[in-house]
Amino acid sequence: MTKAPFETNTVSRNLAGKYLTFTLQGESYGIEVLKVREIIRHVVITAVPQMPAYIRGVINLRGKIIPVMDLRRRFDFQNITDTDQTCTVVVQVTLPDGKNTPMGLEVDGVEEVINLNAADIEETPDFGGQIAIDYILGMAKVKGVVKVLLDIDRVVGATAAQLISVSQQAPANIVSK
Repeated sequence: MTKAPFETNTVSRNLAGKYLTFTLQGESYGIEVLKVREIIRHVVITAVPQMPAYIRGVINLRGKIIPVMDLRRRFDFQNITDTDQTCTVVVQVTLPDGKNTPMGLEVDGVEEVINLNAADIEETPDFGGQIAIDYILGMAKVKGVVKVLLDIDRVVGATAAQLISVSQQAPANIVSK
């Protein structure tokens, strides 16, 4: 079913704004800049037992315990060794129950903050079948490069709710750089 031009324009117009772009596996992604709280380089992450493989653990950020998710693993990408460009982007996530909570996202590197107009954004294409794409807001075209715009609340989703209870039980002596 083809969507009417008006619907596509409305979607693009609602997505227009500023995005923090970052890389994973050599590809570019973006999240709404209003969700970003800070960017941290080379932080000590404390492992938490029995977490999914994509959960690196928790960090102590100025006295607050924050769970950290490895987006490479979350998207089933090949695990690579961290580089000096690897960093943690701390975002404010809205949980399914409506509560807001901080969450660290480990990415390969941060690119820039870009301002996207409605004309720069296209709707997520239909990949067919039973492929879940609800975590993708749209596709941005910037200087000939496609950047996948993520709905970070849906990427993190129920995982965050699970982790909040774990991070509240984490030891108080966790230290970060």
